[in-house]
Amino acid sequence: MRAVARWKLPLAVTVLLAILLALVLSGQWPELRGKLASSSKGLVAIATNEIERVDIRSGAGSITLRRQPSGWTIEGVDGAAPPELVSHVDMALKFLRVSQPSREIPGSELAVESFAAFGLDPPSEVAVLETHSAVAATVNFGTINPAGTSHYVRLGGAPTVYLIPRHVMEEWRLVFDMARRLHGKAGSAVADRGPDLLLPVSLAQVWAIEIVAGGKLTRFERDAKGAWFRHVGQHTPAAAGDVHAADPVQAAIIDAAFRALDAAAAETRVGPADASHLARFGLALPALIVLFYARDSSTPLARLEFGAPANGLDRYARLAPDGPVVTVAEFEPRRLTELLKAVGAGS
Repeated sequence: MRAVARWKLPLAVTVLLAILLALVLSGQWPELRGKLASSSKGLVAIATNEIERVDIRSGAGSITLRRQPSGWTIEGVDGAAPPELVSHVDMALKFLRVSQPSREIPGSELAVESFAAFGLDPPSEVAVLETHSAVAATVNFGTINPAGTSHYVRLGGAPTVYLIPRHVMEEWRLVFDMARRLHGKAGSAVADRGPDLLLPVSLAQVWAIEIVAGGKLTRFERDAKGAWFRHVGQHTPAAAGDVHAADPVQAAIIDAAFRALDAAAAETRVGPADASHLARFGLALPALIVLFYARDSSTPLARLEFGAPANGLDRYARLAPDGPVVTVAEFEPRRLTELLKAVGAGS
């Protein structure tokens, strides 16, 4: 009996250690692994990793994304899509799978003219999801509801209209915008500049901007009508009771500065942002940092850093953390510092 006990104790300890290691690495008990499949509560039941092609249409514009063995690509653009776009593609697909509609309006309660009232005739945006063999879903996005919290949505081939959270459509708009800027085939002269554009997303998708200069942070936000104002004080993006109305005079000044930033382009590409060389470009401790936020989000869409002067007319800059070092015209960062002075936030 003593001999049996001697070999059973080490065996039990080994088994417990193995279970503990599996728990640490996987975050779940081994016996449950693979048995707890996540159920879809959203509009699209198909697993996101089975989607191999995404077509997005907005107005007269369209963009196509394809999943390759190396990752997502944009049709018509060489190479893999950048990580910042890929993360939003994955998030947009995930939202369609897990975001549960707050309301369903069955076809029996709808008339032909109902679809126009919901912004679905025609839809403002359309996302077509395909697997390797068939179209998995066609998602038609309509207008926002009167409360401003949800969008009307209809799946192609089905009469039911759903109300889905606002952030779902906002994520798809973001994907379209970022991919279109990379493609360089939008209707405006700004987007036609394609890869030279400094920002990866247009200002139309940005609802808050923070500028850090001289160790001081200044935050700008849009009000309910989309007008810009300098935000004073602190609150969470969706805190109840935080209602602001922009001052028309300051709103025009802020909008003019940000519209110019939307069209800002890189003058030259210096090279990769090697950490050991950042100090050389004044980017180890940037003189000016600009953070861009989407609606209802506390995670920056982009972080633009301005460093030391490259010469009398240009300045080093980069999109942190992985963007290459480029030069931009000196008037680009100067316009932002002048904006801070104009709204009483700069020295």
